Amino acid sequence: MIAPVRPQALIEIEGLRLRANHGVFDRERLIGNIFEVSVSLSYPPALKAVESDCVADTLSYADVVDIVKRVMAEPSALLEHVAGRIRQALVEAYPAIDSGRISVAKLAPPLAAELSSARFILEF
Repeated sequence: MIAPVRPQALIEIEGLRLRANHGVFDRERLIGNIFEVSVSLSYPPALKAVESDCVADTLSYADVVDIVKRVMAEPSALLEHVAGRIRQALVEAYPAIDSGRISVAKLAPPLAAELSSARFILEF
């Protein structure tokens, strides 16, 4: 007998761009940079919203954006630390999150090289 497939519900925020003051160098903390954050969250209660059409039965992407903006406003030296703080804040707000992916990219990092971004991805 084949076990039934458990549906997976994902909520994604893609390419949220924010100005923030993260970085190892004093200049980065002073001037800031543009960052791009993407978040993908597995949240089983979101499956209820498929039937109910009620925002109370899901994780509001507007709330996720507000949480990310709040965390991004507090400077960190490392992108790893930023992603970890975003994860912590989201899990505290929504304990039913069972897995996710957070990507934090610094656009135009201050390096002597041409690149579009430097990115850290945290999967949990």
